[in-house]
This record gives sequence, C-alpha cells and structure tokens, in this order.
Amino acid sequence: MPGYEWITADYVVIKAMENGVTIMGLTRGRDTKFHHTEKLDKGEVMIAQFTEHTSAIKVRGKAEILTKHGRILTE
Repeated sequence: MPGYEWITADYVVIKAMENGVTIMGLTRGRDTKFHHTEKLDKGEVMIAQFTEHTSAIKVRGKAEILTKHGRILTE
C-alpha cells in the first residue's frame, strides 16, 4: 500500500539505566536537525522507529539499546 512503507521500518528499544537519559530524533535531508527529544528515567523504556522523517537516533546517558543488529550499552 502506498504511504505505508514506514510500517516495515526498523525499530530500536531503549531502556534507561539511570535518570535523565535523553533520546533525540534527527531528520533526513540536506541539513540534519533535531526534530524530537524525550527524557527517560531509570527503568523506563522507549520503542523508537526509523521513518521517512527520522534517519538517526542519538542517546545521551547510560542506556541499553536493542536493535535487530544486537544489544548496545552506552557508557
């Protein structure tokens, strides 16, 4: 179905290992810009998705990130 390509986009799971973990979504296009920011406290989980608008996700703080490529722990 046209317009539903985002349904098959990759997801990432981010679990905060401390209070104040910041997650930032970055845009696609000529100029990369922040378009969304979330703060998580210890134990909170966010499921994020790469879409036609989101080309990168930046995580600041101690967190566990799960992707189809494996598990990543930030420092």
